[in-house]
Amino acid sequence: MAIVRKIFWLIFIAALASAGWFAWALLTPVEPRGKTFVLLHPGFSTRRIAAELKSAGVIRSEEAFILWHELHRHRSLKAGEYLFENPANTIDLQKRLRHGDVYFRTVVVPEGFTMFDIARAVEAAGLGPADDFLKIAQSDTVLIADLAPSAPSLEGYLFPDTYQFSRMETMQDIAAAMVCQFRVVAQRIGLTAAPDSHAPGHASEEPANSGHLCLVVTSLEARDSNAAPTDLERTVIMASIIEKETAVAEERPLVASVYYNRLANNIALDADPSIIYAELLAGTYAGALHHDDMRFDSPYNTYRYAGLPPGPIGNPGKSALEAAMHPVQSDYFYFVADAAGHHRFARTIEEHNKNVAAYRRAMRGQ
Repeated sequence: MAIVRKIFWLIFIAALASAGWFAWALLTPVEPRGKTFVLLHPGFSTRRIAAELKSAGVIRSEEAFILWHELHRHRSLKAGEYLFENPANTIDLQKRLRHGDVYFRTVVVPEGFTMFDIARAVEAAGLGPADDFLKIAQSDTVLIADLAPSAPSLEGYLFPDTYQFSRMETMQDIAAAMVCQFRVVAQRIGLTAAPDSHAPGHASEEPANSGHLCLVVTSLEARDSNAAPTDLERTVIMASIIEKETAVAEERPLVASVYYNRLANNIALDADPSIIYAELLAGTYAGALHHDDMRFDSPYNTYRYAGLPPGPIGNPGKSALEAAMHPVQSDYFYFVADAAGHHRFARTIEEHNKNVAAYRRAMRGQ
């Protein structure tokens, strides 16, 4: 009888010790070592999740983590990237994982950014290599095939905005969110009509990053690189040039009128930003333009080739798109900066040359 009593007490003490250890492992907060990021991929088992968290130093015990989850199996743990920077115990941590409180990274795309700029912003946000985004931007034109069948890339359709992405999203997801936002804004300003759910191709609703819904139509036909640009494509190309030429919103319809007047009279656009973009595509841009660059042989060089370039030279915002859609009526053919952040407009080359001379004098006097 004494032996049975002793065994009972040993079991009781062991159980009490185990319960105490379990409570300690569950309830005692763990202080992360600074900002700690943990990436939990889809398909990870509970044991693999516990191992990742223990390796990162945000839980005390893998076994306690697994046991607590086994007691709450009706709630799954969600994949994603998590940031741990405050003390938390295992129970609170599992609540976060069940709610999917994942970490989002911010990508800011200012108006006029090129796909090269956006690729660097995506990389700087820690979402992956810039080259990976560029590959998608330069090739995944099926995302805009219904809007821009002759577009050589996604340039012009990666709408400027502030985006939130998680590391679970692919480069295709990131590009699609930006294209989706373009669709939302384009429809809002009347550049595109409301989507036709009966149009040929595959249509699906995708959430824009801003929380809107847009209809993404994936064309069943291959992109025709020899097709003539549509009215929408010409508008976006023009808007991209306007966006690069002036940051002053009220000037944009007037800049648009200059370029439309030149197009109507078969006069080369002579837009400096088009040369920069041509050299960006060729990988030869050195950070500044020189007189010799005006002879750079590229269909994007609007000094050498009359008419619009074959595609946008950046990603225009709403104001530039509206200016390209609704230019003011004018008889201006020239404009030049005035050294105060605005531009002077001219009807004749003589008037323009005077404005250029005034600009140079102002720059020398600074």
